[in-house]
Amino acid sequence: MSLDALRGFDMFWILGGEGIFAGLFLLTGWAGWNWFDAQMHHSQWHGFTFYDVIFPLFIFLSGVALGLSPKRLDKLPMKQRLPLYRHAAKRLGLLIFLGVLYNHGWGTGMPAEPDSVRFASVLARIGFAWFIGAMLVWHTSLRTQIIVAISMLIGYGLMQLYLPYPELIQTPELLQSTVNQTNQLFARFTAENSLNAYVDSILLPGTAYQNRALDPEGVLSTLPAVVNGLIGVFVGHYIVKPQRPKFGLSGEWLKVSTMLVIGLLLLALGWLLDVIIPVNKDLWTSSFVLVTSAWSIILLALFYAIVDVFKWQKWSFIFVVIGTNAIIIYIASSLMNWQYFANSLFGGLISAAPSDWQQLLSILSLLAVQWFILLWLYQRKIFIRI
Repeated sequence: MSLDALRGFDMFWILGGEGIFAGLFLLTGWAGWNWFDAQMHHSQWHGFTFYDVIFPLFIFLSGVALGLSPKRLDKLPMKQRLPLYRHAAKRLGLLIFLGVLYNHGWGTGMPAEPDSVRFASVLARIGFAWFIGAMLVWHTSLRTQIIVAISMLIGYGLMQLYLPYPELIQTPELLQSTVNQTNQLFARFTAENSLNAYVDSILLPGTAYQNRALDPEGVLSTLPAVVNGLIGVFVGHYIVKPQRPKFGLSGEWLKVSTMLVIGLLLLALGWLLDVIIPVNKDLWTSSFVLVTSAWSIILLALFYAIVDVFKWQKWSFIFVVIGTNAIIIYIASSLMNWQYFANSLFGGLISAAPSDWQQLLSILSLLAVQWFILLWLYQRKIFIRI
């Protein structure tokens, strides 16, 4: 249950929850709400905010779901494998299509001009990360998966640091022999002059996000996102494996403690690596993978302890309702004007409220409309899986 609750908690902020703190600041005037509100916006370039973990957390949780019930297909007859292969291919294709739809990718309507379509998307990255992760889980041992994850993380970091590409000759910093090594390396981590932007210019069809040189969901940065999913797989394996009591802790509390310790170690490692490879969401750097995976593990440990160990589950129902239909409500958040529905239902009440309450009430009404629709689906056991 903690998995659905955390997935719903993750989606809650995307559906409108990120605006709550701005509303609370307007209502109370407490400066602390400004700090929380700042955490509800992505980092401008290098650095990290809470909102930066939302996307990687979803990929991580899809990996946890794979790890909770791993299947080995490589020894089965092809006839038994084909249905799962077809499902995986259809899921990937559907997520790519829905990602284009979410982004209003063709902009001017059908028929679409291929050059005007943005094929890269959040949903496509989730699809590729899950698909590659599933192929590894279905065909390799856990040991092999760990080796692949470490190799991808190190290999991606070395590529960003040292792999030559034509655009490098246009960077004055790299032409000056007097520039120190640290500055030379950091010059490779810019939006216009990065290996990611160069690879996208060659391999990514259509247009990029906001016509930037670098698409934050581009081709090359999809590789390290696979590692976020694989780390989720490893955590899923660990959760379902029975643990004997140790160090005065029961098996379940040993799992919680171990996840917290591993999360803190990865967090420290990620910020140590930041000195060489900056934590950057758009480039999805190796240090970013470590930091976001660390926070994902820590959050799962907390939710697992509260929901599945303590069995304090009533409060989590709010998030479980969201988590069981997470992708469909995410897509609907782009295709439907939820604020219009909220204003139609609650606009009069909000207008009648004191002015300092109105922004917060507007956000809560937006969340309420979406949540009650999800509750309607949940009560009827309508779970739209992709």
